[in-house]
Amino acid sequence: QVQLVESGGGSVQAGGSLRLSCAASKASVRSACMGWFRQAPGKEREGVASIYTLASTTTYSDSVQGRFTISLDNAKNTLYLQMHSLRPEDTAMYYCAATDFRLYCTPGLDTHLYNSWGQGTQVTVSS
Repeated sequence: QVQLVESGGGSVQAGGSLRLSCAASKASVRSACMGWFRQAPGKEREGVASIYTLASTTTYSDSVQGRFTISLDNAKNTLYLQMHSLRPEDTAMYYCAATDFRLYCTPGLDTHLYNSWGQGTQVTVSS
């Protein structure tokens, strides 16, 4: 498994921006599926964005499409989630996830696809 450490969360006003980071312990993430998930109190964990890192193919949930961007810095083995136009409903704990090394991976928002998870970083958006 890969060790994942998230950072970059915080509190912002609605309409603001944040960039989350996820540092991975292994270079295997350069050919893997990685994703960002979030979980609000009392709700199930939901997929936000996913990427197949070797080809940079991505998928997004409808709720964040056009506002969030997922990307990987290969040199740093670090996954990012750039978030713009934040809304109060984006408030949640955000988690980074990764699969093992894959020659090919279809990026997806199902939690069962991933076997490595970070501890999470809190994002709070006030109106």
